[in-house]
Amino acid sequence: MQIEVPIPYVVEAEPAMEWLMDEPVQKVSPVYDHSFWQRKLAEELGNWGRLRGRTGSEWRFWIAPSFGPACYLVPDVAFVSFDRLPKGAPRDAIREPRVAPDIVVEILSPRDRNVLVQHKINVYLSGGTELVIVLDPEQRIVTLHDREYSLTIGETDIVTHRSMPGFVLALAPLFEEMDV
Repeated sequence: MQIEVPIPYVVEAEPAMEWLMDEPVQKVSPVYDHSFWQRKLAEELGNWGRLRGRTGSEWRFWIAPSFGPACYLVPDVAFVSFDRLPKGAPRDAIREPRVAPDIVVEILSPRDRNVLVQHKINVYLSGGTELVIVLDPEQRIVTLHDREYSLTIGETDIVTHRSMPGFVLALAPLFEEMDV
């Protein structure tokens, strides 16, 4: 379902800005580990979702959480199903959707502030996202957040979730590849 989201003041900058806790916050410039994970997870999610919707990285979404004003976020990787994208809408409505993605991946950087990461998770879930995947390359863990629970898994585990039927991602080979 597409919602009408009042647009907050947009701050354009490189790297991209996000609207967090009522103010613009610049995304942290990624290093190789961040870039590696973003590419790999976008490929995996894109392969899984090819016939189900659109997958992109650094894709801006306008989201209206239930607890506060509308804001825009730029997830590292996002998947939005065809069912949630407006049918027959102008190109701009798909370029910057006014609906939360179905699935979001956020890759932590050493300088990320926990309070802002948690705020993003809350905005996504409150705005309609089914699953937020937070990968911490330094700690070598992945935390899956949905509206019911959070589950942290380690580098030898497999990523699966009911919101992604048929998606299975073994983390160990990816961590091994990153370490080469």
